[in-house]
Amino acid sequence: MATPSVLEVRTPALTSISEPLPFFDGTTRLYICYLCPFAQRAWITRNCKGLQDKIELVPIDLKNRPAWYKEKVYPTNKVPSLEHNSKVLGESLDLIRYIDANFEGAPLFPTDPAKREFGEQLISHVDTFTSGIYPTFKGDPIQQTSAAFDYLENALGKFDDGPFFLGQFSLADIAYVSFLERFQIVFSEIFKHDITAGRPKLATWIQEGNKIDGYKQTKVDREEYLEAFKKKFLA
Repeated sequence: MATPSVLEVRTPALTSISEPLPFFDGTTRLYICYLCPFAQRAWITRNCKGLQDKIELVPIDLKNRPAWYKEKVYPTNKVPSLEHNSKVLGESLDLIRYIDANFEGAPLFPTDPAKREFGEQLISHVDTFTSGIYPTFKGDPIQQTSAAFDYLENALGKFDDGPFFLGQFSLADIAYVSFLERFQIVFSEIFKHDITAGRPKLATWIQEGNKIDGYKQTKVDREEYLEAFKKKFLA
């Protein structure tokens, strides 16, 4: 899948001392946090649709967030959220569908019924997948996550017209990729384990995903993420 190659400079995240933005002035804004895998889903979707000039990226510092974000933008005080057409929408899996359906750019979900059905199954499963991984970090993660990663390896064998879940890169991949990116870092650096060992399709999925500019530009800072992970799970 060819994605527009637009190089963006990451602007500093807004903090508690940042001035409020001119809300609902006709500008479409995507509020994110650079470390957040949920926000990264919407960010990837925006990039892969070629919407860098249509949707302004607004990074928020979640550890020192502006009070106005909760008061004026999104009362749940989470990211991602999308300010569009005088309303604010949230929830990452809803947002990736919304951005795909309501903005220009190549569609990120296939029209083929079999692929759509399987794609919906995968997206429905992603919360089960991620919530099953995190608790293992305080136990035996290599053994306890084996079935979860095997599920993905098997899913990648469903269609043979490309290296991704539905053949070509789609919302199904976007639902998983930001979490797999982090799990690969953690298993490699902390647990000295390669999650793609014995899983050639997963290895190819990661390799091919890393070639997509729209995703590549959203990747988390490895050292910053490891530091945050250690504080949260290993302290």
